[in-house]
Amino acid sequence: MKRSACLGRISTTPLIVLAAAALAVGLWAGSRWLPHSVSQADLQAAVLYPAPAPVPPFTLQRPDGSNLTEADLQGHWSVLFFGFTHCPDICPTSLAEFKQVWAKLDAQGKGKRARLVFISVDPERDSGAPLGRYVDFFNPEFIAATGADEQLQGLTRSLGVLYARSADGSGGYSVDHSASALIIDPQGRRAGMFRPPFKAAAMAADLLTLMGSS
Repeated sequence: MKRSACLGRISTTPLIVLAAAALAVGLWAGSRWLPHSVSQADLQAAVLYPAPAPVPPFTLQRPDGSNLTEADLQGHWSVLFFGFTHCPDICPTSLAEFKQVWAKLDAQGKGKRARLVFISVDPERDSGAPLGRYVDFFNPEFIAATGADEQLQGLTRSLGVLYARSADGSGGYSVDHSASALIIDPQGRRAGMFRPPFKAAAMAADLLTLMGSS
């Protein structure tokens, strides 16, 4: 029987080095952050970048066959989480936490002002209806997408997200991937991230604070 694994970080040393370099680029100094003042001290869980950076052009496919592009990240706050449906622990646990986040946002009448985007890094098994059903289980409003490795790598590398597959010794494969969730502002720029372990109350509070700034 095939088995897959989902880890919170990449264990391969070269990938760790690349991740650190990518994060350094994401944190490259700048004098401006948001048009309205929100400081790190105002937030409970989110880690802000000193300067927002545009998400580069990309095209992925949703379960219904339509495209997801960088334009879909504009006009609202988005949280991007990368994973895969066969993940045994971190992915379902994280999505369950995000389900609670959106319940809290909905209770404040703000759920429509933010989006959760789940991007699968396992296109071989996660294309079409199975991916849609997986995400709908947590919240039908969550967005899901995937693409060929060429499409995924263009996006993940630009965002400092890493994933790698390796044989699991039983004829299947595992997928290791970054476990942080990226925060995208209404201008389609990387504003910061949530790092695991995720806590719904803190993340919801931070998203409400950020929404109040835009």
